[in-house]
Amino acid sequence: MSTTTNVRTDPQDVLNELAESARSIRTGIACENGDMLLSASQRVDASAFTWPAALFVWGPGSWSDLHRHHCVQLVMALNGALRFRRRPRQRWTTCGAVLVRPDAWHEVNARGTDVLIAFVDAESELGAALVTRTASDVAPISPATLTKWRMQLGEPDSLTAARVEPWVTGTLLSERQPPSIDHRVKRVLRDLPNRLAEAKAVSLDVVAASVGLSASRFLHLFTTSVGVPLRPYVLWLRLQCGAGELARGRSVSDAAYTAGFSDAAHFTRTFRRMIGATPRQILQRGFAARDFHLKA
Repeated sequence: MSTTTNVRTDPQDVLNELAESARSIRTGIACENGDMLLSASQRVDASAFTWPAALFVWGPGSWSDLHRHHCVQLVMALNGALRFRRRPRQRWTTCGAVLVRPDAWHEVNARGTDVLIAFVDAESELGAALVTRTASDVAPISPATLTKWRMQLGEPDSLTAARVEPWVTGTLLSERQPPSIDHRVKRVLRDLPNRLAEAKAVSLDVVAASVGLSASRFLHLFTTSVGVPLRPYVLWLRLQCGAGELARGRSVSDAAYTAGFSDAAHFTRTFRRMIGATPRQILQRGFAARDFHLKA
């Protein structure tokens, strides 16, 4: 096995940590109502679902080059083990899962096993909860924790978003006391996916006014309920919507317009900054997507 490492300051291969080629994925997506429709019981080579300010993907693992990106990342072997290191020619560390802090250099070799990868907004509630699990930039998850997580997720061959979601809420966010979502926030959560095409329609002032609150009061209420402020939440919704439009066969320009980005370059640049890969790179690897929004 070659030990040559390519160092990338603007990573384009982060999703190589999953399948180099995942085929035969069937997706149906309706951006208009905020849902990406993928049968939860359908077995596919690689799958994904989105959380507010996060993306979870799972499937066959591979080897990534040394890279970094501005999000919290969890890479977990669903069976067997993976290896990681933080710089070229460093000795590999073998473990079952590794947690990576924002902007930390890392290289992961997960060939020969199925993996689950989480890309999480560093400023989100979930990102903060993950970061507290380690004091170093790149660190393995303890064997005891790994065993617990694998038991909760179940068999890799039948893993679905229906099992990942309760693992996120019940384990990764276990110390959080779920707040009672105010009826005005519920209304906004229902309406936001239909407002993405217009920047003004999702501005803080307009959204707050639509439910009869001041901007400051609504922002506090929304952040407390959802775990992330309105602006990054809307941005993640736009990324999800735009990727969905691409999966339906739309052009990058059309997808960017539908999702509310100023142009295709803005869409691609934002996606790469937040996830570490372009929308096309995700689609080229055949990842199916399932949208998840807080239940109103």
